[in-house]
Amino acid sequence: MVDIPYRRELEFSYGTVAQLAPGIRRVIANNPSPFTFHGTGTYILGSGRVAVIDPGPNDADHIDAILNALGDEEVSHILVTHTHMDHSPGCRLLQAKTGAPTYAYGPHGAGKVEQGVQVEEGGDMDFQPDHLVKHGDIIRGADWTVECVYTPGHTSNHLCFALLEQKALFTGDHVMGWSTSIISPPDGDMAAYMDSLHLLLERDDQVYWPTHGPSIIDPKTHVQAYIDHRLDRERQILLCIDQGTHQIRDMVPLMYKDTPEFMYPAAARSVLAAIENLVQKEQVREEGEGPAMDKAYHLA
Repeated sequence: MVDIPYRRELEFSYGTVAQLAPGIRRVIANNPSPFTFHGTGTYILGSGRVAVIDPGPNDADHIDAILNALGDEEVSHILVTHTHMDHSPGCRLLQAKTGAPTYAYGPHGAGKVEQGVQVEEGGDMDFQPDHLVKHGDIIRGADWTVECVYTPGHTSNHLCFALLEQKALFTGDHVMGWSTSIISPPDGDMAAYMDSLHLLLERDDQVYWPTHGPSIIDPKTHVQAYIDHRLDRERQILLCIDQGTHQIRDMVPLMYKDTPEFMYPAAARSVLAAIENLVQKEQVREEGEGPAMDKAYHLA
């Protein structure tokens, strides 16, 4: 097993704002779960005229907490890492009160629809950004500058945002300190995710601020551990197949022995994503029709 240097200690109070670094504040939504940790961390960049990153779920109390934290300050930009239900639905409530425009790679599934892939519903299907942004685009505010870093994999429209004044990267769900990220096809894509991790290794960001959990203070070590972890999962899948376990539902209990059973369906989605990548790399072949969970997988 790969040792990922998790960071899970986090002191906070729901509904209150915390000053994390110069020009960086955070308010955490009260939506804890096995997938969101303590809840969605909404970041505020700058002062006076600010950007808000990931307004979070459709929760009026959380939006009010953000606005209370700002007082007389103005929201000039709303930045969205991706369109899962704990990240983007709050945009509608925040826009209604501030009129600020939204910036994102595109609507849910944007990175797959352009490839002709039909993305199943499950994300925030109502979200349509006011401004489409792509990799390398620069968004400028009153006293902050953000570079858009396109990191598909967790979702096909996932963006990270680099605050250039701080060499800080807001990583959404792409890289988190408390857990690995779920990759769930068809919108989730393991090959794209691995490419996006390697992209981060080429950057010189000094700190990561994920949307869930505490900061990551040694980014390259953490990202390399993420990569090694996924490669280890691939080795586990190949071993399962070699030893006669050919279906995903039977692989999961063997691969996730320390994971609670209620998390097995989510784990199965990540195993599917890894297998799709192995099929693409011609290391595994699939056999059978119908749902992927019913298919048999063999060494190529």
